[in-house]
Amino acid sequence: MSNERIKGALALITTSILWGSSFPAIKIIVGSISSYAYTWIRSVVAIAGLTPYLIHAYRRGRINELAIKGGLLAGLAYALGLWLQGLGTRYTTASNSAFITGLNTVFVHVYEGLILRRYGLSLALSLTLSITGLYFLTTPTGGLSLGDMLVLLGSFMWAAQVIIVGKYSGSDPLVFTFFEMMPAVVFIVPDLIDGLDVVSASTMLLIVYLALVCSNAAFALQVYGQRYIIPSVAAITYLLEPVSAAIFAYAILNELFTPIQMVGASLILTSIITALMFKH
Repeated sequence: MSNERIKGALALITTSILWGSSFPAIKIIVGSISSYAYTWIRSVVAIAGLTPYLIHAYRRGRINELAIKGGLLAGLAYALGLWLQGLGTRYTTASNSAFITGLNTVFVHVYEGLILRRYGLSLALSLTLSITGLYFLTTPTGGLSLGDMLVLLGSFMWAAQVIIVGKYSGSDPLVFTFFEMMPAVVFIVPDLIDGLDVVSASTMLLIVYLALVCSNAAFALQVYGQRYIIPSVAAITYLLEPVSAAIFAYAILNELFTPIQMVGASLILTSIITALMFKH
């Protein structure tokens, strides 16, 4: 691989690991405040954390239409995906939600194959390995329910976010991320209707970690990495997120990590290596 491709791959792998580390924190947070409160407070903290850089970028003339438009579009897709995933998970199992969310990889591959006419055997092989691995990792059960359909719509929005980031990845990553965080602030409206939650100091510390590390740093690395990695390969790389989430949950929350899940994780890692090693 070229140096640029290696840098892009490392950025996306780091992004996936950081996203994976967020799940134990999220599980603790939503046990004390509503999902609406968690979403908009995390977004506001993320925006506040990036504001000094935005002022710096403005003074340097580095804020352009590309970053604003791309960030807002990606943020809209991200916010809708987050909401649909949360709503759908109420009516289905966590394992089904995790598996269906991971199907955003398929949507990205369909886009590249049918719209961009850019596809090959190595991508098809890596996709097959990754979805098989995801199935073993999440072990979904049951038939297709309303909740499953809602999560599937959310998965489509996650795919749109990956494609949008790929299209606008030439912009400043931190400026892009600033605007990407803005649409999710709208969740303050339903939170106000339900009644604002009281956030404890320990919960706020976890939200700050999620906002500054798992949002700002991770999303900026995503934008940077997708400059050099096409969306279909990026989408497969992001399946490292549920793998790292399972490992963090095992280490922090003492959740089970079964042999079949280990097989699934191994297949996903193999699919990522397969996707990255070949030039597309």
